[in-house]
Amino acid sequence: MKEKRFPGGVWPVMLTPFTEENQVDYPALKELVEWYIENGVDGLFAVCQSSEMFKLTLEERVGIAAKVKEFAAGRVPVIASGHISDSLEEQIHELKLIAETGVDAVIMITNRMAAEDESDEVWISNTEKILEALPSEIRFGLYECPYPYKRVMSPKVTEWCASTGRFYFLKDTCCDADQIREKLAICKDTHLKLYNANTATLLESLKDGAYGYCGVMANMHPRLYRILYDRYQTEDMTELSEFLTMAALIERQCYPVNAKYYLNLEGLHMGLHSRVKNAEELSETFKKEVKMLRNLSERMEKSLKR
Repeated sequence: MKEKRFPGGVWPVMLTPFTEENQVDYPALKELVEWYIENGVDGLFAVCQSSEMFKLTLEERVGIAAKVKEFAAGRVPVIASGHISDSLEEQIHELKLIAETGVDAVIMITNRMAAEDESDEVWISNTEKILEALPSEIRFGLYECPYPYKRVMSPKVTEWCASTGRFYFLKDTCCDADQIREKLAICKDTHLKLYNANTATLLESLKDGAYGYCGVMANMHPRLYRILYDRYQTEDMTELSEFLTMAALIERQCYPVNAKYYLNLEGLHMGLHSRVKNAEELSETFKKEVKMLRNLSERMEKSLKR
């Protein structure tokens, strides 16, 4: 990518398909990348929590990042995380290997650079050490991952990251419109752009300057998020926003197994096996709910095309 900033729009947090033998299913992963692109996404976030990265070996994390970059073939940018270790030395090693796959940005997990009880000063100091240890041409991003604990970027940390000129992507999970607005003000006229993971605050945040959506539900109906993003400046998207917000409650079901089931309904050849959830937890009732969501999504899309 020649442009400094990444495109706005819809960025799914990618799933990882597994075989029944619990191996990464690369043919299914390739099919999944094609489905995302055919459904209008603007970029791909690989090796994240939805990818079950905490249950992937380092070799698998690096392999998935490399394959997604290969499968995307330059049609959309690919970013990837995968640094899950506690020690800075191991994190630097992980980030270096991910960067060597050729992904367009390497995403740091905000809860890795400091313990839950440690200060912003510790966080900044540790992050500075990581930046110093890695080549200056690497572009970085940030992800407020909820696991093992959620470390939301404070105004001080956000300002410091923006000032370095090395961060380009922030997947925000604070779910608070006021906090998002404050971060947007800090990031204005810098490389760092905010992508909201929370549907309930998404429309408001887009109007306030957020660059797009980077969340779970782009694994089920990305086209509806595409419509919201494309039209929010010229049309009243309140009804679609409310529909998407209520639809997102299905995240509380058996995710990511339910998303894999949804993709099966879309015609993808993806097993339901997961390393973080037992696929048997997806009950027949849950499956019916997923089918209903897909039917409702199709009807909503058709109504918006009239």
